[in-house]
Amino acid sequence: MTDAVDPQLLTPYAPQTEQRTEPLGMGERHPRLSWKLHSRRRAAAQSAYRITVARRSADLNTPGRLLWDSGRRASSDTLLIGWDGPALTSATRYHWRVEVWDETGARGGIAQSWFETGLLHRDDWTAQWVGRDMVNLPHYDPPEDDDPEASALQSPPVQLRRTFQAPSRPVRARLYATARGVYEPRLNGSRIGDTELAPGWTEYHRRLQYQTYDVTGLVTEGPNVLAAIVADGWWSGYIGFDPRRAAQHYGDRPAFLAQLVLDYADGSRQVVATGPEWTEAPGAIRSADLLMGQTVDARRHTPGWDAPGPDPAGFRPADVLDTDPGTLVAEPDHPIRVTRHLPAAAVHHRGPGRYIVDFGQNLVGRVQLTIRNAERGQRIVLRHAEVLDDGELYLDNLRRAQATDIYTTGGTGTEIFEPQFTFHGFRYAEIDHYPGELAADDVSARVLHNDTPWTGTFECSDPTVNQLQSNIAWGQRGNFLAVPTDCPQRDERLGWLADAQIFAPTASRNADVSVFFARWMRDVLDGQDDDGAFRDVAPVMTLDREAAPAWGDAGVIIPWHLWRTYGDLRALESSFDAMAAWVEHIRRHNPDLRWRHRTGNSYGDWLQVGVTTPRDVLATAYFAHSTRIVADAAEVLGRAPETAHYRKLHADIRTSFTESYIHDDGSIEGGTQTGYLLALAFRLLPGSLVEAAVAHLAADLDKRNTSLTTGFVGTALLCPVLTDHGRADLAYALLHQDEYPSWGHSIRHGATTIWERWDGWTDHSGFQSAAMNSFNHYSLGSIGDWLFGRVAGIDQTPSSVAYSELLLRPQPGGRLTWARAEQDTARGHVTCGWNLTDGLLTVTCTVPPGATATLHMPTPDPGSVREGGAPASGRPGVLAIEPHPAGAALRLASGHYVISAVAPELTSPVPS
Repeated sequence: MTDAVDPQLLTPYAPQTEQRTEPLGMGERHPRLSWKLHSRRRAAAQSAYRITVARRSADLNTPGRLLWDSGRRASSDTLLIGWDGPALTSATRYHWRVEVWDETGARGGIAQSWFETGLLHRDDWTAQWVGRDMVNLPHYDPPEDDDPEASALQSPPVQLRRTFQAPSRPVRARLYATARGVYEPRLNGSRIGDTELAPGWTEYHRRLQYQTYDVTGLVTEGPNVLAAIVADGWWSGYIGFDPRRAAQHYGDRPAFLAQLVLDYADGSRQVVATGPEWTEAPGAIRSADLLMGQTVDARRHTPGWDAPGPDPAGFRPADVLDTDPGTLVAEPDHPIRVTRHLPAAAVHHRGPGRYIVDFGQNLVGRVQLTIRNAERGQRIVLRHAEVLDDGELYLDNLRRAQATDIYTTGGTGTEIFEPQFTFHGFRYAEIDHYPGELAADDVSARVLHNDTPWTGTFECSDPTVNQLQSNIAWGQRGNFLAVPTDCPQRDERLGWLADAQIFAPTASRNADVSVFFARWMRDVLDGQDDDGAFRDVAPVMTLDREAAPAWGDAGVIIPWHLWRTYGDLRALESSFDAMAAWVEHIRRHNPDLRWRHRTGNSYGDWLQVGVTTPRDVLATAYFAHSTRIVADAAEVLGRAPETAHYRKLHADIRTSFTESYIHDDGSIEGGTQTGYLLALAFRLLPGSLVEAAVAHLAADLDKRNTSLTTGFVGTALLCPVLTDHGRADLAYALLHQDEYPSWGHSIRHGATTIWERWDGWTDHSGFQSAAMNSFNHYSLGSIGDWLFGRVAGIDQTPSSVAYSELLLRPQPGGRLTWARAEQDTARGHVTCGWNLTDGLLTVTCTVPPGATATLHMPTPDPGSVREGGAPASGRPGVLAIEPHPAGAALRLASGHYVISAVAPELTSPVPS
């Protein structure tokens, strides 16, 4: 945040272009600009802004050198302001500045940023795809002691290089690069950038992302070498749970495409691109696969292969595989990076040269291992697992994924092994055949995920609930890697649509996932067939079938979520036709408006406990839900005919649901918790039966000693619906439950991430079936949205977009004596928290400039509402106080508030 000289001054901060900070190599030709606002003064708001753009930062102060000057515009808008300047050119940096005026018309502060375009036009590319020549592949004799267990199905990654002459040091140098596979670029012996597993995974048949790197400081006058290592990755490696390799889906070998653009002080430009001048050879990496692991033989390392000098022995002309670059798009979101380093929490000696390392946290990434003074040719094996079974790695749940890294020492003194073309889901690593004694300082875990900015925190007085929030966050880190995966350890790692839509509200609390989800939505849309059906997974891999209810509905729910949470109208516009086509697909095949036909591999409420929610009840509820969203989206987009059509269709589906599945006493067909939750959450019940349905839901929980039966779908709705219908006591009871099935049960058994299933391990049965038993799977962590939104209280009104109208609803309950959350929303920093002390409830909250808030103050005595010891009515920023079923509703302008009142009486049925 920008520190204002005057804290009362309205100051913009966090300027972004296309929802990213200073993006390098942006591909959008009509970018949108955003900023947030800060002021300690109550009721501060923006009344106008001015945007100026120039090629140089210094020129922003020179009117004659501006490329675009918006002039002073009377507007409170701060989000995704459309580009109204001249057409952008490729490979160009643009500096921009925003200045604001406050609600009085006084000049506020200034924020400044930049963005740089990538290669915006297809003819900007001159590079050709290069890779290994498979036709004339020479025979490489392995050492006599080479690993006989190495998979013959995995080809070694290819090392590629090209020498070029630079007449002088350039004033600007950019590398634009991508791969069919995953790649690590290098220049003059140094790795370029910190991006991992680039270019990520997209629907390769439709588009491939490229990355942009600033390499100005790496180019020298004279000879230079541009190089890369390229491995199979998602292009031609193992993906999903098919026994075949991805080569069956995309390609049979990895390839590299790049061009280095050098600009010199005299105005000349030099382009070094992949093509027939490149040479290739295998290197020390013998195999690398995302699922299977990486094998490195340090004896095969060729020193200086990526540095200036003649081609080392063994290098030969690379094969030009394709002269057409294909459909390339600039990477729009945050790349995969190493974001954390976790030291070993414990090292257990299990036998000669064999150790099991506990990192104290289930994570996704890889191990970095230091080997000291090993003899040449010693083979060290690393295996990875999430949990232990009698002190040894539990590997059965990995299925076909070998998750094994092998390193053969080169005998060069201290050696460091860290595989770069694989990742594993693990808390424990077995290190076998390690020479000497393994010290804790010699091993660490490196955490990998898309580097989405972390924006939210939640904490409370209960350590178990804090551990639950930590488990949710770590599950998100581990599974937001290239796509929102289902699990990171076994042979799957697919982008399941239902998991993503269920968890998206929670994910948006923890991090800014706006561009991550918007980019993935392109894959979701690409998977839609001509009849309007989405697929269960995106990118489409191994499961090319019509999506199931709640799965395909992600194609409707996520674009709407991006609009409501981030104000991203473009995401809604680009998805609307596909959203409508999905609803029409369901309607066309179910003219009675009960979704019973064309339901794909209908999963129901996946992994529910001991009950079965009728599949047509769940499906029809989602049919209604998606139709209502499409109607709302049409209204937002100003599409009046579609609005009327889908409002009518939604009303008809609701009638069909009522007549088919709701009984006169308010019970729902099937009588499951999920059935009631769907009907209540999606507003499918007649008003006269809502109270009865809530009573049936509560009765089901009571008869089970406050135990849930919900699976993936129902769990996301459980605590929010109970709280919204006056049964926060039951929601808290479920939160604090630690007997199976519950969140607390897994925590009591050592979980540091969310389990895939409630019975991943139980006292009476041990491990569940290894065929499907992940210990890192975010779906059941969807309760995180409730922790932020109802326990701490940060939410927005139904008509609000991007938190413009905050709804602060702190809900004390259970064993908690305090709770608080912070969230850096699209409009600015929001906080809400509460504590109970000596019969007094104190709520602390922050409303950012430009937003307003309604604070529901839960108290039996509305007259006791105070701020600073005085009645809150009439205090600066308190716009109104009105009666509310919770006690009192305070209408607040922007600012920081500390409000107190007589505390409510809490009688939650909390398990002992």
